[in-house]
Amino acid sequence: MIELRTPREIEQMRPAGAFVAEVLTDLSERVRVGTNLLEIDEWAHEHIRRRGAESCYIDYHPSFGASPFGHVICTSVNDAVLHGLPHDYALADGDLLSLDFAVAVDGWVSDSAISMIVGDSTPERREADLDLIETTEVALAEAIAVARPGKRIGDISHAIGRVARAAGLRVNTQFGGHGVGRTMHGDPHVPNDGAARRGLKLRPGLVIAIEPWFMAGTDELVTDPDGWTLRSVDGSRGAHSEHTVAITDGDPVVFTARG
Repeated sequence: MIELRTPREIEQMRPAGAFVAEVLTDLSERVRVGTNLLEIDEWAHEHIRRRGAESCYIDYHPSFGASPFGHVICTSVNDAVLHGLPHDYALADGDLLSLDFAVAVDGWVSDSAISMIVGDSTPERREADLDLIETTEVALAEAIAVARPGKRIGDISHAIGRVARAAGLRVNTQFGGHGVGRTMHGDPHVPNDGAARRGLKLRPGLVIAIEPWFMAGTDELVTDPDGWTLRSVDGSRGAHSEHTVAITDGDPVVFTARG
């Protein structure tokens, strides 16, 4: 069921978005070569405890997950691009790290993701990774720009896919954006590619997470033995960007905007 939020509810959702943005900013500034993925999870957990927020991940157990997630943040490294389960791994020079974080504050959810390069890398590797990260960020910005009343979900999907194709990337549409509200995942599904002027018409009060994620050499995924972490089938690296966005009568509201 698709739910539309009142202007008052939109205002009530702002603190969750600000908190998610604050946490991701802090974590991205603290990550160094040698940082363990379990440390990142604990840092995020500390933020949640101090704020009195509620993790959307720790007990999350959808049909595609092997068990409850058990952690509060997704940490995806290199060829892992989605649902990276934190584990005992120390980040190395040149790792490409994506962080995906969702919490509820006062009963309202926000969801966001960022990607970054850890430490130093070879010039060629760094340029390729920066290009991949930038492509996800440009796709996100283009998608948000069309998130206005009268447009359709297909317009958002098409904007993302257009950016990916221009960069020579293939797009997986199995996992994408989604409705956000009292729970992390709701209707509508927002694929990362699609036909313009098709699908659900956007109306004020619709709140969605828009999340372009791309892999450098493929659009196919394989699941790790942990039952959660999704990797590129060919070992190519992945990047992920995401914001929670409200459709309004005017400009879209990006709840999780950072800085």
